[in-house]
Amino acid sequence: MDKYKKLASNTIIFAIGTFSSKILSFLLMPFVTRMMTSGDYGSADLVQQTVNVLIPIVTLQVNSAALRFSLDKAKNKSDVFTVGVRTTFAGFVVFLFLAYPISLIKINDFSLGDYIILIYVFVLVSGLRQLCQQFVRGSGHVKLFAVDGIIATATTLLFTFVFLGVFKWGVTGYIVAIIASDACSIIFYTITAKLYKCLSRRLLEKGIAGQMLKYCVPLIPTVILWWIINVSDRYMITYFIGSSANGLYTAASKIPNFVVLFAQIFIDAWQLSAVDEYESKGRAEFFTKVFRVYSGGVFAVASALVLFCQLLTRILVAPSYYESWNYVPILIIATTYSCIVNFLASIYMAEKKSFMSLLTAMTGTVTNVVFNLILIPKMGATGAAVSTVLAFVVVFITRVIDTRKYVKINFKLPLMIFETILLVSQTALMLWLKEGVLLYVIEAVLLAVMLLVNIKPIMELANLIFFRFLKRGKKNS
Repeated sequence: MDKYKKLASNTIIFAIGTFSSKILSFLLMPFVTRMMTSGDYGSADLVQQTVNVLIPIVTLQVNSAALRFSLDKAKNKSDVFTVGVRTTFAGFVVFLFLAYPISLIKINDFSLGDYIILIYVFVLVSGLRQLCQQFVRGSGHVKLFAVDGIIATATTLLFTFVFLGVFKWGVTGYIVAIIASDACSIIFYTITAKLYKCLSRRLLEKGIAGQMLKYCVPLIPTVILWWIINVSDRYMITYFIGSSANGLYTAASKIPNFVVLFAQIFIDAWQLSAVDEYESKGRAEFFTKVFRVYSGGVFAVASALVLFCQLLTRILVAPSYYESWNYVPILIIATTYSCIVNFLASIYMAEKKSFMSLLTAMTGTVTNVVFNLILIPKMGATGAAVSTVLAFVVVFITRVIDTRKYVKINFKLPLMIFETILLVSQTALMLWLKEGVLLYVIEAVLLAVMLLVNIKPIMELANLIFFRFLKRGKKNS
């Protein structure tokens, strides 16, 4: 299959599943923010983010190895999945001995000890779901991956309405709904992908466990570093200001996820193409074309979000959360660069250079923590948002420099700098003027400029992809 057609086909399939699951967080926000106070919402978010950082530690980030090694045609897929399952359960057994020290962790008015059982169940179930999800995706069952996204959306909606709305379990109901939905996904994958047949009792391929662990273990600190960049802000806001302020900041962070929604649909498909085409002669040209369209699309979506951030906030959250819109434009810039950084991660994945992924992420983490400590006490949650922007920009710069020794992508940096200036200008105007006809006229003009700047590369690749896709489809009909 033509590489552009394959990328387009996978993107459409992943769009079906990813769009439904990502859009869920926006659909639920009005309901959740009305059923929970900002303090409870902040606590629920801290439980969820704590689990997010525990999963890669407990499972040794083996789900990433399951994805990468299941993409290798020479590897026995049954052995790959077996190593993943054994590693996950072995890590969880060790994790059980840490229950007491974890329960002692307390930040201001938030204590992990109040949710310790939930945290353990959450880690195991979500860890297994991620393993199944990545193994199925790497094994080529992309349609199952998409269907699971739809099922997960439906089950999360159902369980959230039941546990939070009917039973009114508050923080506990919010978390239990996620756990129950993840459990349904595991059952779905086990039955449809016949994962039970992939668990091997025989001797595994020699060295497969060692190869997988060599790849995924360096990703543990990498994932933790990303977590620090994305989430440490919330712990520091809770420490310096309180859970209510963190609840507002958490609500604000949901709206920039529209950028992630656009990006993740593509990245899921792109990772498969990046590995498939990595050894081809024209890989530099292929990577450059795809990057230009991807980055242009990300900037365009981000620009539109800044224009409509107040309206989206008013629609998606309860009135008591409305002031959270002040953090949204800055977080949109941060999310934009995080999406671009994720594209460059595909190069490290294809090269199996997980250690370099770690080193480049470390530069952003140090930047984030240092500026958090400086800016949050002075600027509050706005300082946390600014720190996150600086962190992702630093990681982008280091990865641009480092990845050139693997693939020489033409990033067209002057154009990217101009796009960034446009986005920063929109953000500054939105936070300065706040309201009025003049504000929205200028914002609309800047959005139009952003679209004009990116219209050519987007149209070129859209024509390249869809013309070939449709042309090939007609030949086969």
